Amino acid sequence: MAVTKAEAKSRKKEPELFLNRELSWLEFNGRVLEEAMDPTTPLLDRLKFAIIVSTNLDEYFMVRVAALKHAIDEGDANPDAAGLRPRQQLVLVSERAHEMVERLGKTVTEEILPPLAERGIRFVAYKDLEEGQRGFLARYFTAEVLPALTPLAIDVSRPFPQLANLSLNLAILLAPPEAEEPPRPEGEGPPPEGAPPPPEVERLPRLAVVQVPAGLRRLVRPVGGDGNTYVLLEEIIRAELPALFPGQTILEAAAFRVARDAEMELDEEGGRDYLEAIEEELRKRRLSHVVRLEVEQGIGDTLLGILVQRLEIDVPDVYYVRGPLDVRALWPLVELPTLESLREPPFKPLPTLEGRELTNILGRIAEGEILLHHPYESFDPVTSFVSQAAADPDVLAIKQTLYRTSGDSPIVQALSRAAEAGKQVTVIVELMARFDEQSNIKWARSLEESGAHVIYGIRGYKTHAKICLVVRRGPQGIERYVHMGTGNYNEKTARLYTDFGIMTADRAIGEDASAFFNALTGFSDPPRMKKLAMAPTTLRERFVRLIQREQRRAEEGQPAEIRAKMNSLVDEEMIRALYDASKAGVRIRLNVRGICCLRPGVKGVSETIEVVSVVDRFLEHSRVFHFRNGGEDEVYLASADWMGRNLDRRIELLFPVAPENRKKVLDVLDAMFQDNVKGRRLQADGTYRRRKNPRGDEAFRAQVHLYKQTQRALERARAGAAVTLEPMSLADAAVTAKSTGGGGT
Repeated sequence: MAVTKAEAKSRKKEPELFLNRELSWLEFNGRVLEEAMDPTTPLLDRLKFAIIVSTNLDEYFMVRVAALKHAIDEGDANPDAAGLRPRQQLVLVSERAHEMVERLGKTVTEEILPPLAERGIRFVAYKDLEEGQRGFLARYFTAEVLPALTPLAIDVSRPFPQLANLSLNLAILLAPPEAEEPPRPEGEGPPPEGAPPPPEVERLPRLAVVQVPAGLRRLVRPVGGDGNTYVLLEEIIRAELPALFPGQTILEAAAFRVARDAEMELDEEGGRDYLEAIEEELRKRRLSHVVRLEVEQGIGDTLLGILVQRLEIDVPDVYYVRGPLDVRALWPLVELPTLESLREPPFKPLPTLEGRELTNILGRIAEGEILLHHPYESFDPVTSFVSQAAADPDVLAIKQTLYRTSGDSPIVQALSRAAEAGKQVTVIVELMARFDEQSNIKWARSLEESGAHVIYGIRGYKTHAKICLVVRRGPQGIERYVHMGTGNYNEKTARLYTDFGIMTADRAIGEDASAFFNALTGFSDPPRMKKLAMAPTTLRERFVRLIQREQRRAEEGQPAEIRAKMNSLVDEEMIRALYDASKAGVRIRLNVRGICCLRPGVKGVSETIEVVSVVDRFLEHSRVFHFRNGGEDEVYLASADWMGRNLDRRIELLFPVAPENRKKVLDVLDAMFQDNVKGRRLQADGTYRRRKNPRGDEAFRAQVHLYKQTQRALERARAGAAVTLEPMSLADAAVTAKSTGGGGT
């Protein structure tokens, strides 16, 4: 029988049943690195994965490692669910991260750049350039680079500069000044003959720093014009340092980079004071404590020792990087338009709504729920939904949450037009969307200037739900149209992330949506909803109840099954509920892209639980939950993962999928669990292994399969046939996988 919440809390700690969150995240980044290392992946896609690994590590150190360091500094010795104290976690994280940085550098310098050079994309060391090329770069340096540089000498009177977070810099070791005879006091003659010489003053090398300008391109062509031969900007600056330090002897110059603590500590009051507090914290973030120092391999001990001392960091926080620091600089190569043969053929989002359906989107929604699966299906219906609502004279109000969006978002523009047209526009902006804070502040203020009512966060909670409500005056009275999604209102990331969204005119959902916004913008109590569930009020309870219902069915001898797809599974209560269901015999299949703290395959605890992760060309981002319910399937979508922060400290929404659209969602789950090309199965020890399809060794690649499946459904719709999504055969998927090469995210 299911345990109560109080009983679950009183259970003894069982660390052997849980995996550590921080190490699980590094395992995820290791799976991304495997894609960069995979020789079957096209070269530019391998480079793309390598850049993603590096970018992920930046954020990991600025947030997760910084949090561990805070806990240690505050004397926190409490173990996590896996039994590891913060100091133990930091040691293990450091070991794994050092190994990952070394593997990444080796992959880039030995496995990606040499084959690219064979295909004409070459990086040339400054010393290997021809005289004419060096002359061209010297003139380029004098005209374009030198005016932007500022040499910073560091000594007793000039402290170490406050270098910006993630900036690239050169540390220069200068020879000590020539020894000079100290001046004698006035009236004092020369020392008597035979007097001992004065003691020698120890003269140490001096340090200087030059920041590589972020506003200049780092990939420089040594002869100008076209071509794919490059020299890194820092190499040019290094070669021309004598122009910055005339009369000085340069002993050494090495590139380095710092990552700083990016966590914010705020009293989340909401309102304009809250906005100003975030702006102040963003200014502080640029100069916060250093949590990682990256240096190029080969840096001298003396120069490194000075940097470590000046930055006040520990030796384990130093990472030696093979190859160029900050490989994000290589991103322009990934997008070179003339090198299509070195990347996977693109999957263009398909226009599953066309003609009248797209030009009259509200009318189409009134006919029945629309389910969209991005990026296989175009995001255009979502932008059209908001744009047409803004232009419709019968629309009275638009209410929307915004967590992350693009810089020139057509949705924000449409909301501005609606407000300027006199419609009531209410936007709940999440200012604490990490690393998008500054962008959100900018466009939120522009919305206010247009006349929209902007709410800057909800006190104590991040607003992570993705929902837009349109209220319209129709022939029969007030009509409500709702869009809800698992991903952000960002038309750019909608081409890269897999997400579901529904658009519906369902009366109960519309009423729930109104109650949701009223609760967030007014003083009303948390709403009692008919079809939706909301965090932090009822979502955790709803999930636990659904899991326990499957458990009871299994205990009664009925078939019981749970399938779920999410980004992260961390919450201890949810994991224990799954363990209890597994003990009762419930079959549980979880598709968790990133962090998973659940340990599958433990005898007597989680033997019926399977966990898979798919890392491919698109970032798997959708959250899907399927409960068999004795054959009366229930399928839900959500903005929330199974993490404490989502269930308890964020505003989230769970919403049902209409019966006519459930098969489309369940087909996606089927594909995730069949993938034996980009899918990996979590082992009980926390490692992942490439999984094999139980039906044989035929290649089955989920994302390729789903794109082809969407194409076939579109072709049938255009031909006038019923739109049904038939599973592609394993043989078809194998042919498609072979034709498109490897994978990307």
